[in-house]
Amino acid sequence: MTEENQQKKTDVIVVGAGPAGVSAAVTVARGGKKVVLVERGNYAGAKNMYGGVIYSHAAAKIFPNYKDAPIERFVSKHSYVLLSENDSTTISYKNPSHNENAFVITRANWDKWCVEQAVKEGVYYAPNTLVKELILKDGKVIGIRTDVEEYYADVVIIADGVNSLLARQIGLRKDMRPKDVFLGVKEVIKLPPEVIEQRFGLVNHTGCAMELVGEPFKNMFAMGIIYTNKDSVALGLGVGLEDLKNHKVKPYELLENMKKHPFVADIIDGGELLEYSAHLIPEGGYNKMPQLYTDGAMVTGDAAMLVNNVHFEGTNFAMISGKFAGETALEAFEKSDFTKNQLCLYKKKLENSFILKDLRTYKDVVKTITGRSNSIGYYSQKVNEFFEIFTTADGVEKKGKFQKFTKHFFTKRSLAELFKDGFAGIKVMFDILK
Repeated sequence: MTEENQQKKTDVIVVGAGPAGVSAAVTVARGGKKVVLVERGNYAGAKNMYGGVIYSHAAAKIFPNYKDAPIERFVSKHSYVLLSENDSTTISYKNPSHNENAFVITRANWDKWCVEQAVKEGVYYAPNTLVKELILKDGKVIGIRTDVEEYYADVVIIADGVNSLLARQIGLRKDMRPKDVFLGVKEVIKLPPEVIEQRFGLVNHTGCAMELVGEPFKNMFAMGIIYTNKDSVALGLGVGLEDLKNHKVKPYELLENMKKHPFVADIIDGGELLEYSAHLIPEGGYNKMPQLYTDGAMVTGDAAMLVNNVHFEGTNFAMISGKFAGETALEAFEKSDFTKNQLCLYKKKLENSFILKDLRTYKDVVKTITGRSNSIGYYSQKVNEFFEIFTTADGVEKKGKFQKFTKHFFTKRSLAELFKDGFAGIKVMFDILK
């Protein structure tokens, strides 16, 4: 390396200032090494979108002072909603001891706050920097090439998001297919705090997280989300790209269907639209995970497909995986070994953590559910029909109503279809418990 290039060399370069990248960078800085955090956006969070919930366990591992961040609300209630054409059934879970288990925060505010903390701990932050490619020498990653100049490092941590052009450049992952990706679309709707608390049944400025399935999503593999901010509601959905392609439906059309449902319409009535955003979400999980390391580099967060779509967990996976990548880099410096023989410890850390254990547990669940996605809407409708009968008193005997319901249930759903649905359910449970 020339003297000029040596002057442009640091210990570690992290590409991407999202939760995975900033967690990796701050871990390296705390270990006493020089680290540059590169971000292509004007500011951290400028190009990112997510549902809105961050889990406190992961946040505290990276930033023990996370409660100083501009948190909107701590989540005190989780609700799961089955939607049919006009009615709904809601199952809610509350546990006072879990009131600080998760919190709602806007992504731009969270990412900005995290970067500010990282800079305080010695991370050099470089926004507005587009990394065009990685620099290789004898097959080893030795730096990055931006649209302006080149920078060098002993380790490069790739946290450039779901598309990860850099991981693809060096052959760590293949091009994504539609079935490997979800599209998330979201609106933020302004409402007065007192209205939010009244409509969601909240007290003491706590928050609610909702997941919705059923009729508005047209028998596609999709799920809606609603999260409460201080004075707004985040409302959105995630849907498979392949489903959108096959059904020839626009994502905003599904979102409008969801907003028109009486359950959702009542929640957002009188609200003011503040923003609309969309973002790709890794869907492939364990089966689509790329090679996580090579000589001189590691891949983390969304770039590594580390998202659990069954539980809507991604940000916590990103933060902890970034922490592991940072720890592995520090261990590589202790050994003065930056080859894949040393960096493979990163994957071992992931394997020993909840991240790969959970991804392995659910590795076939999404595939199984996707194959029966039309059943989700059907059973949502039937649950609502059952409760309509159960809660109606109109002078007509219940026995006849339930007999009609049961007959119609088996008429509309053949025994073969019921068997397939039951088998799929058993397979999901077996996959989880085996």
